[in-house]
Formats: sequence, structure tokens, C-alpha cells
Amino acid sequence: MYKKLLVLFAMVLFLCSQAKEIHPYHVGSVEFNYNSKSKTFEITGKFFLDDLENALKQKYGSPVHFNDGKYTAEINSLLKKYCEEYLKLKTDNKFLKINYIGFEEDNESVNIFLESETVNPPKKVETAVSFLYNFFDDQMNIIHIIVNGKRQSERLNYPNRYLYKTF
Repeated sequence: MYKKLLVLFAMVLFLCSQAKEIHPYHVGSVEFNYNSKSKTFEITGKFFLDDLENALKQKYGSPVHFNDGKYTAEINSLLKKYCEEYLKLKTDNKFLKINYIGFEEDNESVNIFLESETVNPPKKVETAVSFLYNFFDDQMNIIHIIVNGKRQSERLNYPNRYLYKTF
């Protein structure tokens, strides 16, 4: 019974995310995946396209549109600044430099790609993620941290932005 409810809930969320209407919830996800070959964290954020457009407009004062190629350079510039402010990563008590790689649109959502500087496999990972907190006071961000194949996940609800995990 529980599995059927979970599948039904997932289907409803999927259908709502495909709708062109304004969605009644504000949720995003960020995954920090440690790549042992490159010794970096590969970071991917996923957010509703319209939410991210509105948050960027409120933060920086100029409207951008993800579905319009003429805004690509400006969006990259704004997302780079936005990520620098709203995403931090610390391993074994050392802040890591995060490099913005780019973004891609995926139907009604936007994927943001970042990568950390090189670091040895961490024992302790701390994140500070507050994407869209500047726009929504009901924003929920689901954070996944993966080190050596071990995944730890947690939901952060506004205003909570900090997550601490040991591996």
C-alpha cells in the first residue's frame, strides 16, 4: 500500500511539473557527487525554470528568459554570481572554490552545473544551500551528498540552509 501511494504521489508531482500553470510548491534539488577520479565534487542543481527566472529578476533587477537564446550570456553571468552567493561547500573544515560550468533547460526546469576544486576524499562535508530563498519563504531544497558511493540526503526548508554529513 505504501509503495502504491508513493508511486501515485510521484506521478502527481511529475504531472504538476509538466503543467504550464504556476505550480503551488517551490522545490529544488542539489546533488554534490564526489568523483574519486577527478577528485572533485560534481554539483548539479535542478529548479523550476519560472522560479529561477523570477529569483534572478528580483535579485539583479533585469528580466531574463531561459527559452530565448539572446539571454544565454546574461543568464550565465547572473547564474555564476547567484551560485557564488547561495551555494557553499566545505570539506574537512576547508571551504572549496566552486566553479560555475553552465546550465541547460529541461522542459520546465533548469539544470545548473558546477564543479569544486580538487580535494582528497572527505570525511566531513558541510554545505550551505539557499537557492531561491531570496524569492520564496516556502522554498524546499533537497540536498544529496555522495562520497565513495554512499548517498546521504536531507530536505532543507527555508530558512534552514546548512547541512553537515560525515562519511
